[in-house]
Amino acid sequence: MADGFFDKVYNPDVLSCLANLSNDEVFTPPDIANQMLDMLPQELFQNPDTTFLDPACKSGVFLREIAKRLIVGLEPQFPDLQERVDHIFHKQLFGIAITELTSLLSRRSVYCSKYPNGEFSVAKFDSSEGNVRFRNTINHKWKNGKCVFCGASQSEWERDASFETYAYEWIHSTTPEEIFNMKFDVIISNPPYHLNDGGQGTSASPIYQLFVQQAQKLAPRYLSMIIPSRWFAGGKGLDSFRQSMLNDTRIKTLVDYENYKDVFPGLGGLAGGACYFLWDRDHHGPCQVTNKSLDSEITNERVLNEFDIFIRSNQALSIVHKVLNAHDGIYLDSVVSPRKPFGLPTNYPPKENGVPCQFIQRIGLKYADKKDVSDPFDLLNKWKFIAPKAPIAGQTDFSKPVSFYYDSNTKIIPAGTCCTESFIVLFAADTEEEVLSFKSYLFTKTARFLLLQSVVSQDITRERFRFVPHLGKYDKHYTDEMLLEMWGISSEEWAYIDSRITNTGSEKDA
Repeated sequence: MADGFFDKVYNPDVLSCLANLSNDEVFTPPDIANQMLDMLPQELFQNPDTTFLDPACKSGVFLREIAKRLIVGLEPQFPDLQERVDHIFHKQLFGIAITELTSLLSRRSVYCSKYPNGEFSVAKFDSSEGNVRFRNTINHKWKNGKCVFCGASQSEWERDASFETYAYEWIHSTTPEEIFNMKFDVIISNPPYHLNDGGQGTSASPIYQLFVQQAQKLAPRYLSMIIPSRWFAGGKGLDSFRQSMLNDTRIKTLVDYENYKDVFPGLGGLAGGACYFLWDRDHHGPCQVTNKSLDSEITNERVLNEFDIFIRSNQALSIVHKVLNAHDGIYLDSVVSPRKPFGLPTNYPPKENGVPCQFIQRIGLKYADKKDVSDPFDLLNKWKFIAPKAPIAGQTDFSKPVSFYYDSNTKIIPAGTCCTESFIVLFAADTEEEVLSFKSYLFTKTARFLLLQSVVSQDITRERFRFVPHLGKYDKHYTDEMLLEMWGISSEEWAYIDSRITNTGSEKDA
């Protein structure tokens, strides 16, 4: 009955079309919305008292798909279809749109009319917004040039009232429970992902975590959102969010797509993939983690806070366990240098003479003024193996094999030579032979696979090396065969490693 009711209005499915558009506020495909709804106890859709909220409506897809399920589930309580529809739309479904345009689109999706007090609305309201509200009077609260709620840049977003300010009501309120003056059983959404923060270039800060945290304050019975997976390893503005999520035993289900195009096929780029989760207020225990793609699905029960970052691959986790159990020592995150190892920024201008310095590739080896070169890590007078801080620039799909390091994007520079912030020092030693040995180690697929487990974007900082053992002594040429034996990695596990790491440039397979 429900399908027949909506098929008269949604044919073809305009929401499927919108899901293929590219935008920072990403539209959710109906099939993904339904996968998220499938995680909920289905008896919720048979209860006339269950309330649902989408605090970031864009296409209205969540409310529409919930309505379909309620129309079927409540038929025994409300045999009359119109009475049932009126009850559902007036008493159970609520939304907050993120822009004026999406408010109209959401109402059109939910009520079959952008004006729910009009003659074509399937449920009549006294107001023109129904239960999908939008307030264009919400403003950012500026302090020191930033919004205290979302971190937006005052110079970027304080503008004429005729433009959208993107001061989203849900996260610009200290009392979100007063927006509708009611409690909700289910909060479900696909929030905006980021907002320009006025930093260098096209700098943007994530804001999706703010929508999650605001929803948690209301303590619904269930919370589900689809968000970028970059929080697994933290990063800009996400470290505290990652920590709270990994330590929250109420996260019952986590579904991760390494390739964001499996979720948002028309999206231009979402580094690190996408995930959705089910937060269950009354659940306290391990989480069902599913690695999902268009052609595979692997699920394991896991404790999310086993490490201070989240290893997304269930297959990789067992390999990491083997290495950690076999290696009794430190890891490369204590060996690799921090950014700006010699205090020289990327835009440092080359000098005519001074300390030999490695600049970006188009400049090459030039000089830096001796007084500008600092050496806090005692690296200058050693041989060094250096690599760009973004060795995989442009790669956002980590479901495809990745390389990281190879001959053409790394360099060995002699003692007395420094580098700008364009590079980090992966290893330094007194002799070139030791550096060459280390290079052979890092060029193994096994070492780079361990690096991959903490990488969710093109930037590779020292923290990403936390699972790569420091061998201590580098006096031989290392191969994958040597490491597999050293750490007890099976042939089946090697096959997985081999499928995830590729060799490019002039390096050779082990």
